Amino acid sequence: MEGFIKSFILHLQAERLASAHTVESYRHDLSDALSYLTRREAAVGGESREVSPDLLTAQDFRGYLGWMKERGLSHRTMARRLAAWRSFYRYLGREGMVQTNPVLAVRAPRPEKKLPSFLYPQEVEPLVMAPTGNKALVLRDRALLETLYASGIRVAELVACDVGDLELARGRLRVLGKGGRERVAPLGDPAVEALRLYLDRGRPHLEVARKTSAVFLNARGGRLTARGVRKVIDNWVQKAGLTRKVSPHVLRHTFATHLLEGGADLRSVQELLGHVSIKTTQIYTHVTAQRLKDVYRRSHPRA
Repeated sequence: MEGFIKSFILHLQAERLASAHTVESYRHDLSDALSYLTRREAAVGGESREVSPDLLTAQDFRGYLGWMKERGLSHRTMARRLAAWRSFYRYLGREGMVQTNPVLAVRAPRPEKKLPSFLYPQEVEPLVMAPTGNKALVLRDRALLETLYASGIRVAELVACDVGDLELARGRLRVLGKGGRERVAPLGDPAVEALRLYLDRGRPHLEVARKTSAVFLNARGGRLTARGVRKVIDNWVQKAGLTRKVSPHVLRHTFATHLLEGGADLRSVQELLGHVSIKTTQIYTHVTAQRLKDVYRRSHPRA
């Protein structure tokens, strides 16, 4: 089985151009079930035996689902892991390695509906304005926060950006998104100004250690990582006096929510976010609807 999984992982990397995060997620989800199935085979046969994909049945995966429930995993995690196995079997089917996909007969639990978290304008403003001063890292952080909020790009897309991807004169940024799909992300005037200051006065001081094409550099001159971005945000969230948990994705949610509330149509927001399906974008209509309900409850005397 491990050989089949390695082949599938290579397919994700080479043909589907999946991100490192996506590949690692698939690897982890497949390995989790494989661990269960291997132990189950040993319990039945009295010894550890190789698990073969063409011999597994829907009942095997129902057992795996029950095992995940016993461990207290969330519905979302259970659904994602079964989806990983469905994708794996579809790949094996296309390659002629199996005849059936047993996971199709297993009904995954419905993930709990959870609306994405976002910041109100009075919260995001002090956050992006918090980095003040002329130190290189402060200029970087201001540009980073402004870029995330102005463009709504994913953190993986942000750290992958090179200087050549910036078109500041036109107020935009070329982004390579999921599946290798390229799109153009907008940059408002505050983001453009913050990026110009950082590129002119901040980045040259960070790049001294070693030359790199990355837009956002760490203190040692290398490309800033997604983990590094989260640390930057955590730092300024605390300094801005916000009590809420803010991640790069929360800023992406904030970008989409504020656009819809400002009158943008759903299709435009879908394109700006780089969503393949508009169904993914529709969650933000629920966010804005919920916010209107909250405003009504707070404001109407007979709510």
